[in-house]
Amino acid sequence: MYDVIAPDPNESDVPAGCGPLLPISAADKKPLRRQIFEHVRAAGRAARTDVTRALEISAGSATTLSADLISAGLLREVEGLPRESGRGRPPVALEVVPEARHVIGIKLSDENHSAVLTDFAGQMLADATLPTPPNRKSLDELLEEVDALMDLVLKAAGKSLADISAVAIGMSGIVDHETGTVPWSPLLSDQDADLAAAFLARFGVPLHVDNDANVLTLAELWFGAGRSMSDFAVVTIENGVGMGMVLENRLFRGSRGMGLELGHTKVHLDGALCRCGQRGCLEAYLADYALAREAATALHRNPRNLQSPNAMLDALFAQAKSGNDAARTIFQRAGRYLSVGLSNVVQLFDPELIILSGARMQYDYLYAEEVLAEMQKLTLHHGRSPCRIETHTWGDLVWARGATALALAAVTDSALGDIYT
Repeated sequence: MYDVIAPDPNESDVPAGCGPLLPISAADKKPLRRQIFEHVRAAGRAARTDVTRALEISAGSATTLSADLISAGLLREVEGLPRESGRGRPPVALEVVPEARHVIGIKLSDENHSAVLTDFAGQMLADATLPTPPNRKSLDELLEEVDALMDLVLKAAGKSLADISAVAIGMSGIVDHETGTVPWSPLLSDQDADLAAAFLARFGVPLHVDNDANVLTLAELWFGAGRSMSDFAVVTIENGVGMGMVLENRLFRGSRGMGLELGHTKVHLDGALCRCGQRGCLEAYLADYALAREAATALHRNPRNLQSPNAMLDALFAQAKSGNDAARTIFQRAGRYLSVGLSNVVQLFDPELIILSGARMQYDYLYAEEVLAEMQKLTLHHGRSPCRIETHTWGDLVWARGATALALAAVTDSALGDIYT
């Protein structure tokens, strides 16, 4: 269980590397320049001989194409890889030029907005967090909040907006990654908001937008437990219930880019009211507002009071741990609904691993042995080993860092395309 994805303490000067470590499938081969660049960035530092072996290309191709990347200012030669024999000059290696590009990743949420600024090698240079003003807001009001947040993180890094090649935002709701529009979000009063266009018009910097569960999944794929895995799922429980999926070493979004809305799958016809306006959604039994709704009754609180859902849930959890049966029953019921949702994920996608994440995973009732046992009971797994479940309770910065992966991928596309022009 982790709190934050942060730069690993590294006694050597070798960059930690970021990005998927597994090779891409033969059906999805990228241009060799892109493969070489991404291999070096994932490794942190790699000799040309490592590149030729890993990508199964000739030494001549590796030399020629890496020279193009060096000439473009994207890679550089360095010394310092460990010698195999302990004699002679250390072999020359390649590494990403970190200052070649800079990006900002942002997580927008009901409680806090967070930002991380990284260089082209994926190294964090600065972060910032601001409390979220209450209530839904217009697109212009949301951009005001983003402006204040970016100003903080730019000052912390000693950078200006002119130094930033791209920004990426992860937020809850229905988000169309391809168009940069937000058909619906609990953070916005506007529907079908063209966030990417409004951001570009205001700041002059390209914006890439995705569902927050997807950017958290990218954090796992680029910086976390998923770097060496081809298939895994991330299920998040916070203000809502989200899901991200990696299939064949790539983030899967569905045919229209808006799939995997696990929180809005139906688990009870004509059931509890969800904030999306429909009834019976999984989220309506698991999310913060759903648990807080029942907590007010269990704790004999006035439902009109202004206590935050977080404070209400912390009080409910304390009561459950101290033996309050009503409080414990609320968490146990939520755990049963979670087991239904997880069993459906396993049944549909058969992932190697499901990572449970988000602030609510601090409540151990949601990943208790009986919850996972019921998930397995609801899943057809005859003759195969059950799906592994891990729980990662991370802070807001990991979501923002996942958004930097989205921005880095887009900036890499642009930078590598520039070589051909």
